[in-house]
Order: sequence, then C-alpha cells, then structure tokens
Amino acid sequence: MKKNVLITGANGFIAKNISKLLQENYNVRFLTRRKTNDQEYEWNIDKQEIDVRSLKDVNHIIHLAGANIGEKRWTKERKKLILSSRIDSAKLILNTLIKENISIESFISASAIGYYGTLTSNKIFAETDKHGADFLSHVCLQWENIADEFKTKNIAKRVIKIRTGVTLSEDSNGALFKIKTPIQYHLGACLGSGKQYMPWIHIKDLCSIYKYALENINLEGAYNAVSPEHTTNKDLTYSIAKRLNKRIWLPNIPSFFIQWVMGERANLLLEGNRISAHKLLESGFYFRYKELDDSLKSLLQ
Repeated sequence: MKKNVLITGANGFIAKNISKLLQENYNVRFLTRRKTNDQEYEWNIDKQEIDVRSLKDVNHIIHLAGANIGEKRWTKERKKLILSSRIDSAKLILNTLIKENISIESFISASAIGYYGTLTSNKIFAETDKHGADFLSHVCLQWENIADEFKTKNIAKRVIKIRTGVTLSEDSNGALFKIKTPIQYHLGACLGSGKQYMPWIHIKDLCSIYKYALENINLEGAYNAVSPEHTTNKDLTYSIAKRLNKRIWLPNIPSFFIQWVMGERANLLLEGNRISAHKLLESGFYFRYKELDDSLKSLLQ
C-alpha cells in the first residue's frame, strides 16, 4: 500500500517538481489556500484553519510553504509575512496533529543557507556551524526550531531540515531565468564585485534530496542542499553567457546601485559564502549534477 505524503507550498515550482517525482510511489496530497482538485485541501494560515482530512492517515509531511524572500522590498510588513508564512503555517500543522492525536513518520522542512548569515568570507560553512545574526538567519533559525518541535513533542519520529541554496531550474520565476534574460539581450553583467559565492543546486537534485530524506530512516537533522562545486557570481554569469553563445560586455553593476534599488534584500545578491555538501555526500546521496556546466547544459537547451 502506498504511503501518504502531504506537501505544503503547493503553488511553488519546487513542490510541483517534488510531487512529480513522488507520484508513482506515494499518494501525494497538498495544502493550499484554494482547492482546485481532489489532491488538494484548504487551509488559512492567518485564521489558523485547516482541513483536518488532509492529515488523516498521513505518513510524511514536506513543509515548503513560505513567502518568496526575493520577490518584494523588505518592508516591516513584508518581513512579518516572510516569517509568519513559514512559522505560523508549521505551528498550525503541529497544533492540529497534537489535537487530533496523529503521529507521523517524518517531518521534512525546507530551510535555507541563509541560516549561516548573508555575508562573504573565507569560511566554508557546515551544518555544525552556528547561525548568523541578520534577518534571514533569524528566519531560518525560527523555521528550524518549529520543525524540531515535531520531534520534541513526539509527533514525528524524524525531523529533517533541508538548507537550500540557489535552485537552478527552467521555471520562469526562478533565479536562472532572471539571470539569463538580460544576458540574452546583451545586457548581462556581474553583480557588485562578482566574487561573492552563489551556492547552487539543480532542481532535480533538490527534489531527489527530499525523496532521499523521506526514504532513508537514518537521515535526521540539518543538511545543506547545495552542489559540491563552489561557484562565484562571476563564474555563474560567464558560464550562462557561454552556454547561450553570448558575451558579457557591460561592467559589473555597482553594489550601491543594487542596494538603492533593492534595499536590505540586496545582500541576497551581493554576499555569499561557500557551503559544504560533505554531510549529504557522506550519507550516501548521489548528485546527478555536481558541476555547473552539466547543470546549465540540461537547463539551457
């Protein structure tokens, strides 16, 4: 009998790709604000309301819900939404499971490499390193803390937290599309110094990590979901241009201009550290796309 997997963040491209990977071997259901088919169940995070039927006989929960951190300027209200969409949504699920006396095998939560802080240094960050001190670090820390409660309150046997880097995909809202578009029109340029690292992962590898975490009972705790290859903003920009048979003519876009346009969230583009994939590799996970050139070849046909 197929096991039941509940996925939050149903409208995101990561959720859609994960569901495609799992559909053959699992019964996949989704939590969404507006139901459109029999696989979906409605919830309202603001009102802390959820269709309890979504949790009946559920074995695994993959928690991907969360407002896009790069979509809009970080006003006070936007920051509140970025935090609440992750934390309050998890609390709603947890409290409902407790109320209904439902236990699950695993709770797999998205997180981000922003956990370590948005900065550039010579350090290579591993899962054992402490969290940073900026806004995104604060978000990731609370995100992971609420995930841990699923185990401390004896609701989930395992909790896995996937600290994700820049996800490369064909999605029109994804990072790769936003970088390649100006390059196609000869308007591509490196950002700031161009020396900041951009830890990345291919969408297929990311989805495989979630499936791997779901199926391997020995996995628990935090894992960095990034390619083993370390890539700078300049490396990525020029590699995309090469794949598209374009050239980078323009000088680097000055940091002050990006900060003026984007405000505080400009650090997402201007800062970046190397992140270690060693723990995931050591666990036995196989990356299909370890190198940037292979990833871009598969995505930029």
